[in-house]
Amino acid sequence: MAKKTPETLAPSGDAHLALARESLRDLLDDKRVPPPVRAALAEDYRQLQLLLEKIEGGHIHIAVFGRVSVGKSALLNALLGETQFSTSPLHGETTRAAHARWQEYDAGGVYLIDTPGINEVAGEEREQLAHDVASRCDLVLFVVDGDITDTEIKALRQVKGAAQRLLLVLNKTDRYTSPERDLLLQTLRERAEGLIHPQDIVTAAAQPAERIVIMVDAEGNESETRRRPPPDVTALRERIWDILKAEGKTMAALNAGLFAGRFSDRLSREVVAVRRELAEKVVRNYCLAKGVAVALNPIPVADLLAAIATDAAMIIHLSRVYGLPISRGEAGSLLKTIFTQLVFLMGTVWTMHLAASALKGISLGLSTIVTAAAQGAVAWYGTYVVGKAAEQYFIQGKSWGEGGPKRVVQDILDSLDRESLLAQAREDIMARLKPLL
Repeated sequence: MAKKTPETLAPSGDAHLALARESLRDLLDDKRVPPPVRAALAEDYRQLQLLLEKIEGGHIHIAVFGRVSVGKSALLNALLGETQFSTSPLHGETTRAAHARWQEYDAGGVYLIDTPGINEVAGEEREQLAHDVASRCDLVLFVVDGDITDTEIKALRQVKGAAQRLLLVLNKTDRYTSPERDLLLQTLRERAEGLIHPQDIVTAAAQPAERIVIMVDAEGNESETRRRPPPDVTALRERIWDILKAEGKTMAALNAGLFAGRFSDRLSREVVAVRRELAEKVVRNYCLAKGVAVALNPIPVADLLAAIATDAAMIIHLSRVYGLPISRGEAGSLLKTIFTQLVFLMGTVWTMHLAASALKGISLGLSTIVTAAAQGAVAWYGTYVVGKAAEQYFIQGKSWGEGGPKRVVQDILDSLDRESLLAQAREDIMARLKPLL
C-alpha cells in the first residue's frame, strides 16, 4: 500500500505549528522562573523539551487506551502489519508505555503507542501513566470489545479532558453476528453521545479467533484444520488517515498548545508557592530585625527612624522576590500608603507603640528590660502587616485591586491572629535579647 505523504496534511497547520513551537520555546527559555521551581518541575520540563522536539521533527503520536485484554497491543500490531507489541492472555502484559513507527504513513514520523490497561489491580501508577501518555498524544484510540461499561465511560470522560482527538474502536467484532455488531454500534453511539462523534466510532478485528476449516482432498477425503483469519483494521486505518489528512499538523499544534497551557498553569502555581514561601521568610526576618532593634534602642526618634528604614528595605526586598523591583522613592510612597491605612485601622496598637517609646525616653533607658519585649513585639507585628500588605500589592501586579489599600490592609488584619503573632514575636525577641541582658 502506498505511503501517505506530508503533502496530504492540511497546509494551514504550518502556522499553528509555528505558534506552538514559539510557545514551547518561550516556556523552556523563560529566565524569570526561579531555580527552585525549575528543579521541582524537572520532569515537566523534560516532557516539554520532548514535545518541542516532536513538533520540530513533524512527528505525530497515536496512543491506545482501554481496559486490560480488549486487544490494544494486537490492534497496533495489526496496523503495523507486524508484531511489535507484546500480546498475552494474561492481565498486565503491558506494564509501561511502548512505541513503534508506523511505516505506512510517511509524514515526518507517525508513532503508535501502547499503554497499560486502565483497570489493573493496584494499578494506579499504570493508570496515571496511561493518562499522561494520552495527554501528550495527538490522537487516542479508546478501545472496547463490547458494550461500554460505566468504568469505561468514566475513563473515556477523563481521556477526553486530556486528549485533543479521540476515536472509539469496537474491537473483536469477529465474535459477533452482523445484527449483533449493528446493535452494539448503535448502543455505543448513544452512550458516547457528546463525547465521540458518530463517524469516530469504528470497528476492528485485530486478532480474530481461530476457525475450524474443513479441507477436502482430490479423493473426497475430509480433514479439519485451524486457521486464523487475517486482521481487519481497514475502517480504523482509513479513519486515521482521513483525520491526519484533514487535521494532522493542526491537531499536533493544538495538542502541544493544550499541554503548554496545562504546564503554564502548573508553573504559575509553583512560582506563586515558591515566592510566597520566600516572601514569608523575608517578612519574618525583617520583623525580627526590627523588633530587636526597637527593643534595644532607648531613643524614641531613633526607634521610629529604624522602623521606617527597616520597613522600606523589606518592601524593596519583596519587590525583587516578585520580579517587580522598585526604587527607594517608590518604596517610601508605598510604605506611606500602608502606614496611612494602619494608623486608621490600628490606632490603638500604634498608640501602644508610641507610649512604650515615650516610657523608654522618660526613664532614660532604665526600664528597657521591662518594656523591650512588649514594644519589640508590637513593632514586629506592625512590620508583619506592612509586609503582607506590600506582598499582596506585588502579587496583584503592583496594584491594590478594586477595594484599594484600605480593603487589602483590612482583609489582612482580619485574617491574622494578633495575639498568637504577638506572643510568637515576644518569644523570638526574648530569645535574641537574653544573651544581651
